[in-house]
Amino acid sequence: MASPDPRAAANTASDNIVFSDSKGQHDVLHNSDEVRRTETTDRIIQSAKSATDKEQNMTLLQGIKLYPKAIAWSMLISTCIVMEGYDVCLINNFYAFPQFARKYGEEIAPGHWEVPARWQAGLSNGANVGELIGLLINGYVSERFGYRYTVIGCLMLICAWTSLFFTAQNVQTLLAAEILCGIPWGVFQTLTITYASEVCPVAMRGYLTTYVNFCWGVGQEIAIGVIMSMLKRDDEWAYRIPYALQWMWPVPLALGIFFAPESPWWLVRKGRLDDAKKSLLRLTSLNRETDFNADETVAMMVHTTALEEKTTQGATFWDCFKGHDLRRTEIVCMVWAIQNLSGNSFSNYSTYFLKQAGLDDDDAYAFALGQYAINMAGVFGAWFLMSRGIGRRALYLYGLCGLFCMLFVLGFLGLVPEAHNREASIATGSIMLGWALVYQLTVGTVCYSLVSEISTRRLQIKTIALGRVLYIIVGIITAVLTPYMLNPGAWNWSNFTGFFWAGICFLCIIYVYFRVPEPTGRTFAELDLLFSKGISARKFAETKVDVFADEAASLDSAVLNKYEKGLDMSQTDSKASGSAV
Repeated sequence: MASPDPRAAANTASDNIVFSDSKGQHDVLHNSDEVRRTETTDRIIQSAKSATDKEQNMTLLQGIKLYPKAIAWSMLISTCIVMEGYDVCLINNFYAFPQFARKYGEEIAPGHWEVPARWQAGLSNGANVGELIGLLINGYVSERFGYRYTVIGCLMLICAWTSLFFTAQNVQTLLAAEILCGIPWGVFQTLTITYASEVCPVAMRGYLTTYVNFCWGVGQEIAIGVIMSMLKRDDEWAYRIPYALQWMWPVPLALGIFFAPESPWWLVRKGRLDDAKKSLLRLTSLNRETDFNADETVAMMVHTTALEEKTTQGATFWDCFKGHDLRRTEIVCMVWAIQNLSGNSFSNYSTYFLKQAGLDDDDAYAFALGQYAINMAGVFGAWFLMSRGIGRRALYLYGLCGLFCMLFVLGFLGLVPEAHNREASIATGSIMLGWALVYQLTVGTVCYSLVSEISTRRLQIKTIALGRVLYIIVGIITAVLTPYMLNPGAWNWSNFTGFFWAGICFLCIIYVYFRVPEPTGRTFAELDLLFSKGISARKFAETKVDVFADEAASLDSAVLNKYEKGLDMSQTDSKASGSAV
C-alpha cells in the first residue's frame, strides 16, 4: 500500500489549521469589537457625567469667566431682534403723522387726510403674516443650513426689502414690504433664542435667552427717539428717513455673524463632532477654568442627543405633537400665548388714558419713550431676581398673580364718579405703567427662558416656532378686541375692561400652577428624562434623576456610534504616533 504524500498531509493539516484559526480569529475580532465598543460607550458616559457635574456646579461668575466670547456672540445675534422692534413701533406711530397720512391715506374732509382703518389693520398685521411664514420656514431651513448662514441670508433679505419701504409710492407697496420683511423677522424670533440657549452653560442660560426681550425694548426706544426727531419736519423725509435707517443694521450684523461660531449642538446633531469641539473652544476663553474639558462637553452633547433620539420619535413639525413632546409643545405654546392673554394689549393703552387726562401729543411720545425704558429696565430687574435664586416657574407664576391684582384695581377705577374722571385717568395710566414694569420683571422676560428650556434640542426651533405662531394669532385677536372694549362708540367698557382681562389672567394662573414646570438648574438631558417619565410640573424641582444610570445601557444611535468610531480613530492615531516616536 502506498504511503500517503507527506506534503498533502501537511497541506491538509495546514488547511485545517488555517480554517480553524480564521474562524477563531473572527470570533476573537467580533468579541474584541464588542469589548472596545462597550469601553468606548463607558468612556462617553463618564465624560458626559463629568461635564454635567461641572456645569451644574458652575456659578454665574465662573460661567462669565469661562464663556465671555459665547456671551458676545449671543448678544450679537440677538441684536437682530432690534430691527423688528424698531419697525413695528414705526408703523404704529406713523398713522398720526400728517405727512404719512397725506402720502398713503385718503382725504376724509377738506385738508384732513387719514389712513383708512382697513389699511391700518392691514399694515399692522402684515408683518404678523410674514412672521407666521418665516416661523414655519425656519423649522426646516435653519436645521438644514445651520444657524449662522440662515441668519445671514435673512439679513440680506432685509437689505433688499427695506428698499420697498423707502421707495413705496402707495399703501399697497408698504403692505408688501411689511409681509416680506416679516418673513426674516419670524426667523429671528426663534433662532436668536435657540442660539443663546445652545452656546452657554446652565448657569447663564436664563440670562442670555431673556436678553432677547431687552433687544425688543432697544428697537422700540430707538424708533420713538427717531419719530420725536421727525415731528417738526413737514415733508416726505419725515417718514422716509426712519425707514432708511433700517439699512444701518443688516450689513454690520452679517459681517459679524459670518465670523461667529456655529452652535455646537447643531454640529453634534449633524455628526460633525470635530467641528463641534472647535466651535466650543471658540466660545470659551483662553484662560478658561482648569477643570473645563471640551471633549467632555462634546460627550455630554452626544449623550443628550442620543437620549433625545431614543425618546423622541422624529424631527418634524408633526413629531412635536407625538408622545411626551406633545406636552412640551403645549407648554411652550401656552407660555407664549399667556404674554398676550394676561392683559398686555390693555396695558398698551396707558397713553390713551393719560391723554384723556390732558396729556398733549408731544408729551405722549416722551411718555412712550419713558415706558419703553421701563420695559428695558425690567429685563435687568428679572436678571437680579434670577440671580437671587428665584426660579423661572416662580417668577412667571407670581408675576401673573401681581398682574391679576392690578387688573382688578383698574377695573374698580371704572366705578369712580364722572366728576373725578381726570384723576381716575391719571391713576389708570400710572397703574398701567406699574403693570408694565411687573410684566417685564416676570412674564414678559422669563418667557424667553422657559420656551428655550422646556423644548427638546432636536425639536426646539420647531416647538418655539409653533409657540410663536400661537402668540401672534392671540395677539391679532386681542389687538382687534381691545379697541372695541375701550372705544366710546363701540362697547365702551373703559376701565371695566380690566375685569375682563383679570378673569383671563386668573385662568392663566391656574394653568401655570398645574402645567408649567421648573427648569432652573436642569441640564437638557435631565429635562428630557423628566418629561419622558411624565413627572408632574409641581414636582419637577424636587425630583432627582440620574440620566447616566438607567438610560446608559440602552443608548444606541447613529450619533453615538459615530462618536465611538471617531474616538477609536483618534486613539489609533495616537498609538501610531507613539509607536513612531
